[in-house]
This record gives sequence, structure tokens and C-alpha cells, in this order.
Amino acid sequence: MFAGDLLNQCISSSFGLRDLQIPFFGVFGACSTFVESLTLGAICAESFANHVLCATSSHFCSAEKQFRFPLELGNQRPQTSQWTVTGSGAAIVAKNGSGPYITHITPGKIIDMGIKDGNNMGAAMAPSFADTLTTHFLDTGRSPNYYDAIISGDLGYVGKEIAIDLLKNNGYNIKNNYNDCGVLIFDKDNQDTHSGGSGCACCGTVFSGYFFKQLKERKMKRLLLIATGALMNSTSSQQGESIPGIAHAISIENL
Repeated sequence: MFAGDLLNQCISSSFGLRDLQIPFFGVFGACSTFVESLTLGAICAESFANHVLCATSSHFCSAEKQFRFPLELGNQRPQTSQWTVTGSGAAIVAKNGSGPYITHITPGKIIDMGIKDGNNMGAAMAPSFADTLTTHFLDTGRSPNYYDAIISGDLGYVGKEIAIDLLKNNGYNIKNNYNDCGVLIFDKDNQDTHSGGSGCACCGTVFSGYFFKQLKERKMKRLLLIATGALMNSTSSQQGESIPGIAHAISIENL
């Protein structure tokens, strides 16, 4: 099993799994953890494992307390801020089966453009998304229209627009089939969730609860899922550090 979350030393995962007696690797990629787990799980299944469980979770109140401010303080949230999704997503990667299949993985590298605002993580993560997606297209020779949907993990409304512009500068128009889990999971106007959702569970729940069903029912043939993560904590922010971003991509297809 590969699993991770947003709490210190991934205690949600390790404490939650301690009674299951399953071989366990703790994974931390911030909000990119779900796709990072799927990436490592696919490599495991390709080599020696018959079934690999990949999971992640996050919780709004605990994430706010750990990365920003306790809710009791009543701090004003700017419109660029995102709301951590309370939830969990999981997937089983198998060596054999009828699909859909993970056909490609594109691991990301750390991209840091000097953004320091912990309430604007979309801007901090969007460059890593653009870098990984561009790398994926160059590696595979594919173009945006190869996929029915290109879905990012949790850039939110602000990061989504930045990502579209960055990809356009790189020569790729993704506007027609691109969306973001942080945009999809909340009703921004009725729920007052500002720039949308974030957290490990954002990508995990939207994929597991919606997109996998679309693939399984063959309403969708090809999906590129790119989870983004802000590699920071409260200590680094208090010391004036910038927020490094990372993004991992997996191509999931019905063959």
C-alpha cells in the first residue's frame, strides 16, 4: 500500500492502517500525493505486486491549523485562498484486469517561482503543472486533443487560468478539454469557497468518485490526471521561504 496525507509524518495514513497488516509505504507529495501513489503503485504492479492499494486523505480544519491559522482566530481569507477538501480517495492498481489502464507516467520536478503567499497556492503550483504537462507532450508526442480530458489536481480558479496561459506560451492550447478538481468539487458561488478546493483529497475524491466512473462506463476513453502539490509547511512560511511546487501526471486509458 502507498498512502499519504497532509498531517505531520502522515499520521492519518499510518495510524489508520496500522491494524491492516498490509506492506506499507508512506508517501508525501502534498496535494500531489494521490497521483504520486498511483505512479509508484503502477511501477510496483509492473514489477512484482499483483494488487497495490493507493490512497490519500485530507481534512479542512486540521490542514488550516497546520499550514495557516486555527479557525478559532477567525482570520479573513483572501479571494485567492482555497478550501482543503475533507475526504479520502483510493484506487487499486492491479497487474491484470480489464482496464482502464495506466499507460504512461510523467513524474514532475520541483519548480519554485518565488511565490510566498500561502493563501495563493494556485499561483505557486501552476508553473509545475505547466512544466510536467509540457514534458508529457514532448515525451509522448501527443497533443492536448489526444485526451478527452486533462484534469489538474487542485490549482483552483486562480491557478487554472495561470496554467492555461503558461501552456499557451509553451505552444499548447488546453482550454477546450482542461479542468481542475479544485474548481469542480465545490459550488464557488453558493458555498463561498473563493478559489475552490485543495488538499490531498481534492484530486483523490474527484477522480475516484467521478472520473473513474466515466472511464469505467466508457463515457471517456483517455484521461490525463495531473496532481499538483505545494511543498511547504508552517515553519518554512514563517521563515520567509517561498513555496516550491510539484506535479505528477498519469495517463489512464481504455485500450
